[in-house]
Amino acid sequence: MNFQTNLDMIEWRVHLASSPEKVFLMLSTDEGRRSFWAESAIENNGTIQFHFPNGQKWDAKIIDNVPPQRFSLIYYGGSLTTFILQNDSHGGTDLTLQDKVLDTTSVTEIIAGWVSVLMALKAAVDYNVDLRNHDKSRTWQHGYVEN
Repeated sequence: MNFQTNLDMIEWRVHLASSPEKVFLMLSTDEGRRSFWAESAIENNGTIQFHFPNGQKWDAKIIDNVPPQRFSLIYYGGSLTTFILQNDSHGGTDLTLQDKVLDTTSVTEIIAGWVSVLMALKAAVDYNVDLRNHDKSRTWQHGYVEN
């Protein structure tokens, strides 16, 4: 198996016990994103204003919003990030994340960052658990695995 060999296209898959409709709400609503991804992530006129614990902010333009199948946005560094949701035929969801990276100089950090986001999503949507510490002194920049 080749692991993330195409450095300008990161792709991760995760299986979730929750339905595609429930997972889609986590990605596409302010409350959903706040429960696993950012301290706040409010959408206004097609742009999500992400606020992270370390003080970083990012305005992400929503590109595609097709409930409950696909949610795409322009994320950090202008990358095109797409979440594709498929019903697993047992009530769960097979989610594929694709991130078309424009600047590959920090691709290792981006690959790891998406694992952190996806595991936080799984904990939140399937178990109603927030894995993050919400501590400004313990963020990604300090070596902590935090969104």
